[in-house]
Amino acid sequence: MSSLPKAVGVLGGTFNPIHLGHLRAAEEVAEALELEQVRFVPSAEPPHKTGEALAPARLRLEWVRAAVEGNPRFQVDALEIERGGASYSVDTLRALGEDLAPAHLVFLIGHDAFVEIGSWRDPEAVFELASFAVMTRPPAVVKSLAEALPPAAASAFLVGADGVGRHREADSWVRLVEISALEVSASDVRARIRAGRSVRYLLPETIRSAVLQSGAYERP
Repeated sequence: MSSLPKAVGVLGGTFNPIHLGHLRAAEEVAEALELEQVRFVPSAEPPHKTGEALAPARLRLEWVRAAVEGNPRFQVDALEIERGGASYSVDTLRALGEDLAPAHLVFLIGHDAFVEIGSWRDPEAVFELASFAVMTRPPAVVKSLAEALPPAAASAFLVGADGVGRHREADSWVRLVEISALEVSASDVRARIRAGRSVRYLLPETIRSAVLQSGAYERP
């Protein structure tokens, strides 16, 4: 029996569709923080993206699985899609924490999303359930973690001289991780598909044909 990993990254999202930016970000954070594994967790019904036209959950899950093939550090967890309904990170992290204990969970999140974390369900519990790798990319300039912490996180973490925020009570932390500035987004991929333009080198080749043939993004 293989031993459980000690540090597991968690990258959630709609992955609508998953693209090379997602994969490269996960690779760079895993390398920077020496994560033994990164779990990709496609959401069923993201509460913060109610206006976004989603491809069917089954397809998005299939695409994520095909996209991470070949990278032994990358795994896919279907728990949010299997659970159905709105996908809340606090519920997902509790479930993963129980399943992967005693591994330390590290939640991968973009800086733009992190500043809005106060609007999430039970952010105080989220901060206790996992550490946070806050991804920044040029040309955005984030001088320090202290200035990047939104009010909801500032009350939970104390930033040390090393630039790492440590939870005041739990064994979790938050830190900035700069990643490459790849100019690719899911919304741009969808727009290109609707316009009949190429998405080669934006999507993994393992899923490009499947995404195009699905017809999921032919209409806005």
